[in-house]
Amino acid sequence: MAKRDYYEVLGIQKGTSKEDIKKAYRKLAIQYHPDKNPGNKEAEEKFKEATEAYEVLSDDKKRAAYDQLGFAGVDGMGGVQHDYSNFKDFEDIFGGDISDFLGNIFGGGMGGGAGRSRERAAGPRPGANLRYDLEIPFKDAVFGTKVEIAYSRQETCPVCKGSGAESGSGKKICPTCNGAGQIRQSAGFFSLASTCHTCGGEGYVIEHPCKECNGAGTVKKRQKIMITIPPGVENGRRMVIRSQGDAGPNGGACGDLYVFIRVKPHEFFERSGANLYCAVPVSITQAALGGDLQVTTLDEKTLKVKIPPGSQNGKLLRLREEGVPVAGKRGDFYIKLMVQIPAKLSAKGRALLEEFSKIEGENQKPNPIPLAALRAD
Repeated sequence: MAKRDYYEVLGIQKGTSKEDIKKAYRKLAIQYHPDKNPGNKEAEEKFKEATEAYEVLSDDKKRAAYDQLGFAGVDGMGGVQHDYSNFKDFEDIFGGDISDFLGNIFGGGMGGGAGRSRERAAGPRPGANLRYDLEIPFKDAVFGTKVEIAYSRQETCPVCKGSGAESGSGKKICPTCNGAGQIRQSAGFFSLASTCHTCGGEGYVIEHPCKECNGAGTVKKRQKIMITIPPGVENGRRMVIRSQGDAGPNGGACGDLYVFIRVKPHEFFERSGANLYCAVPVSITQAALGGDLQVTTLDEKTLKVKIPPGSQNGKLLRLREEGVPVAGKRGDFYIKLMVQIPAKLSAKGRALLEEFSKIEGENQKPNPIPLAALRAD
């Protein structure tokens, strides 16, 4: 395949400054570096192509020869090096911040000396957070309750007290990484760090692992705790129980337990914010004439409510402060009247309704009811 023009490879024009040449190459090197694109031959070739172009255009003598004679001008000058370890100005190319360049390739900073790595690897680390899904009855969500839950978590090993080593033995610095937790390998003109295969990144090895926890320092245990569900908790609410997650490695702090609440729907009641709602059936005569109605609340109190004469189907009656307790206050309880039309009538009942129809008259051509009036109800 024919070579591409070096300026075209770097995406620059003739006459571009050295600083802009460096910037162009840096961008391509980060994008196409083989370690960022493992197994991608096309990316590897583009990386080599960009490096070759930079080697020529960053050198004044080679660049002048290339500008005058093209590829023939640099052939035989020893200018095109495919052994990238011969690149001596790598820090200069990347602004003196190699760790930043490596961070772009590997998704994180690669700096830091062995001493800091050892401290980070072998020191205490926080334990994992845990999740528990809890389903509770509607009534318990409204008025609050206490619930005992059981779940498994990692706890500090009672035998080795979290050290992972048998009594009388201990840990020693990993001989492979010398306690760094990482192994650095030369890869061309820079070095790459990878997790030490001997210690798994811990920086130390245990000569005689604890038989109880097999060297982990933690053991899985089943535990039960009592949690308090506050009044008015809503479906989907997340509660945080501090320090009830997994114990941390090397004596680290415990994680937290996240309890997600799911509220079972109620057969007769529903809520909206701090208000409760239910529907009750009433007869035609109760709706037309009005009267007293006895209703049972969610907390099983029996209360009397007045039905106004002429109440329409769907009318809401309100009982103040009989709803959901929230922040020290209670919402209201709304009763929706559902007027029941008899499916079957006795002969006497039919005769009375027909007489009522004659007295009151029937509107054979009713006008539509404004929707605003329905929403107001």
